[in-house]
Amino acid sequence: MISRVTVIVLDGLGVGELPDAAVYGDAGTNTLAHVADAVGGLALPNLEALGLGYIGDFTGVQRMSNPESCFGKMGMLSKGKDTTTGHWEMAGVVLETPFPVYPKGLPAKVIQQVQQAIGRKVLGNRTASGTDILEEFGQEHLRTGSPIVYTSGDSVFQIACHEQVVPVDELYRICRAARKVLVPPHQVARVIARPFDGTPGTFVRTERRRDYSVEPPGQSLLDALTISGQPVVGIGKITDLFTGRGVMRSSYPGNNAASVNETLRALKEVPRGLIFTNLVDFDTLYAHRNDPSGYAKALEEFDARVPELVGMLRHDDLLCFTADHGNDPTRSATDHSREFVPLLAYGPRLARGVNLGTRRTLADLGQTIADALGAKRLAWGDSFLDALVSG
Repeated sequence: MISRVTVIVLDGLGVGELPDAAVYGDAGTNTLAHVADAVGGLALPNLEALGLGYIGDFTGVQRMSNPESCFGKMGMLSKGKDTTTGHWEMAGVVLETPFPVYPKGLPAKVIQQVQQAIGRKVLGNRTASGTDILEEFGQEHLRTGSPIVYTSGDSVFQIACHEQVVPVDELYRICRAARKVLVPPHQVARVIARPFDGTPGTFVRTERRRDYSVEPPGQSLLDALTISGQPVVGIGKITDLFTGRGVMRSSYPGNNAASVNETLRALKEVPRGLIFTNLVDFDTLYAHRNDPSGYAKALEEFDARVPELVGMLRHDDLLCFTADHGNDPTRSATDHSREFVPLLAYGPRLARGVNLGTRRTLADLGQTIADALGAKRLAWGDSFLDALVSG
C-alpha cells in the first residue's frame, strides 16, 4: 500500500523533557512550547491541521477537530542527545554508550595529534558558539592560516577556515584527517567543516558545511532498504551522518528553503523508496544562538511550505515530520536538550486522527518504514504501520 516514504527532520524541534533530562542538565526543557511562549504564540496553520496541537500545549497552536494526520511523540533509548545519535536511532541503531563531549576543549595530546595529521597549528580548542569563535580568532586566522577549532556541549569537533585563506577542498581534507585521529576514547560523533567568509566584524559562515560522522555500528534502515532494492535519497547532512552507507542519491542544500526545494524535486523524480531530509536552520542558526524569535520565524516559514510537500504526494505515499533531539533556545545553555520529538504521519489514503501515543524510541519510525517498504526487520523499534493503514 505504501511504496514511498518521505521523512522531514526538523532538526532540534523537541516537544518536552524526557524522563532522564535532569541527568543531562535539561530539566524543564521544551523547545517548541518555550519558543511559542517567547513570541506570544506561533502561527503554524498547516502543521496544526495535521495534528500538531495534540502532541502538546503550544501557544497559538490549536487542536483541530479533525486532524489530517496521525500524531504522537517519540522518546530516545540511546545515551546522548546529539544529531548523529538521534538520526541513527531513527534508523534503528541504538547506542548504549554516549559519544564523548569536551566542555573544556579536547586534551592537549589529542590536539597535538590533530596538528600533526593536518600539518598545521590550530587556534581555539574550547567550547564556543560559531559566531563568537570567529570574532575571537578570525583575525589571527587570516594572519596565520591556522584553522580555528572548537566544540560545544554536543559531541562535535568543528574546524573553521576562511574560504579565501584555506580553500574549501583543503578544509575538507583537514577534516578527514582529523576524523582519522579522533578514535576511541576520543571518538566524537562528528567532525564538522565550517567554512566562512567576510572581514573582521562581519564574518559569516558559508553554506558549504560538511559533517564527518563515524560509521554506524550496525545495520541501519538505509542499509536494509538498499539490500531490499529500495532507493534512498539523502538531503542535507543525512548522507554525512551515515557516512554515505545506503544512500543512492544525495544533495547538500545550504538552508531550509533549498532543502525543501530539493525534497520537492525528489518527490517529482524518485517514484519509490525513502526520501530522507534534514532541515538544519532551526538548530544551527537559531537554537544554538539562543534566538527564539528567529526560531519561530523559521518554523512559520517552513509551515507555509507544507502544502507544497503534501501537494506532491501520490496515493501510495507516507510523509512524516519529526526531529532528532531538542534544542531549547530560551535557556542560557546553547547545546542540545534531551527531549521527546514530534511525530506526524500523513498519507492521502492512510488513517487520520489516530493517536500514535508516546513511543519509547525513535526507532519505531524506522521499523515502520522498513515494514511499509518491505525491508528486513531492524534490530530496534516497534512498527506502527497497522495504525496508519487501518486506523
